[in-house]
Amino acid sequence: MDLLHSLTEYWQNLLKNNVYTVAQVNSYIKDMFNQDFLLRKLTVKGEVSNCKYHSSGHIYFTLKDSSGTLNCVMFRGNRSGLKFQMTEGQQVQVTGSCDVYVKGGSYQLYATKIEPDGTGQLYEKYEQLKKKLEELGMFSPEYKQEIPKYIRTLGVVTAPKGAAVHDIISITKRRNPFVQIILYPAIVQGVDAPASIVRGLQVLADADVDVIIVGRGGGSIEDLWAFNDESVAQAIFDCPIPIISAVGHETDTTIADYVADLRAPTPSAGAELAVYEYQRFINDIEDYRNILYGQFDATLSSCKHELKVRQSMIKAYSPWSKIRDKRMRQAEYIDTISLLWKQQLMKNRNRLDVRIEKMKGLSPLDKLKSGFSYVEDENGNNIRSISQTSVGREIAVKVTDGTIVAKTISTNASTNLEEV
Repeated sequence: MDLLHSLTEYWQNLLKNNVYTVAQVNSYIKDMFNQDFLLRKLTVKGEVSNCKYHSSGHIYFTLKDSSGTLNCVMFRGNRSGLKFQMTEGQQVQVTGSCDVYVKGGSYQLYATKIEPDGTGQLYEKYEQLKKKLEELGMFSPEYKQEIPKYIRTLGVVTAPKGAAVHDIISITKRRNPFVQIILYPAIVQGVDAPASIVRGLQVLADADVDVIIVGRGGGSIEDLWAFNDESVAQAIFDCPIPIISAVGHETDTTIADYVADLRAPTPSAGAELAVYEYQRFINDIEDYRNILYGQFDATLSSCKHELKVRQSMIKAYSPWSKIRDKRMRQAEYIDTISLLWKQQLMKNRNRLDVRIEKMKGLSPLDKLKSGFSYVEDENGNNIRSISQTSVGREIAVKVTDGTIVAKTISTNASTNLEEV
């Protein structure tokens, strides 16, 4: 109360002057807002318009109803509690405080919490179930089944009438007219919807389709609530067939999206994810064929080259090649031996000629021809000394044309041959 009294006196003093600055007026109004406990925390509901997500992280928007508008801002620090993407025309409940922006002279609602109008309890239930199933591991990637790339049968659990089933059928036929669609006409909204969806999943699983799309078109959180039901989540988790969840618009996220093997932002996108485009399949086959032929040609060329290399190796290591090599070496050895033999023969011939000449110089016949004679005793021993004979013994004197038989008449010793 003392603070209020002080502020009142302060402004009363200012009012006595009768002339005020803009800042003084704005500050006075700001103080009035701050003193009003209602404006410190209140919840306002209305329709979102002029919504802008600023690069700074702040969200600027306007709440409006049939009677007026209210400027609002949610600062980046408070956005952690915002669980959805705000869009134009959306009905929301905004909790925060009203205050005056002194510089601009305007007041606005500073939001700390934003919820879709009338769905606070549903969101609380949604978060509780999400947390429970996540703790049970139903969102874990290791339990996700792979969506087959090429399918023949597509199961669809959705309402038999509406844009969702029409989009799925249209896109499937456009992408691959050979895919068979098995539709289970389920109830997708209301109290009977969860049981109908569960039954549809069981029927299509028994039909052994290749993949199942479960979903519906967009709507409010109440409209989509069947896909936040625990029994539906359990049926999706237990289903042996891969499931694509395609519920609502891209900004809508349900429990079914987390449990399913793959989430599609819309039913149309679900059909595109489930059905491989036939023309692209044909193009892929053509590409694979070209690649296969190219690899075949490359492999064939490589094999031909390898064959040539191995043929060369076989020739190099062939016994006939070695035999020819041995024969060539044998011929070379024969030529070498023949040459060496001729050289040795020529050398021996030269040596023989030399020795023959030497022998000629020592030959008795040559000596005899030169006037010398060869004397033997009766036993054929060469007489080279007078001591080898005696007077009266027969001797044989060999000359060039025969032998002279004579007797030793006498011997005469002499030491000088020149005296003979």
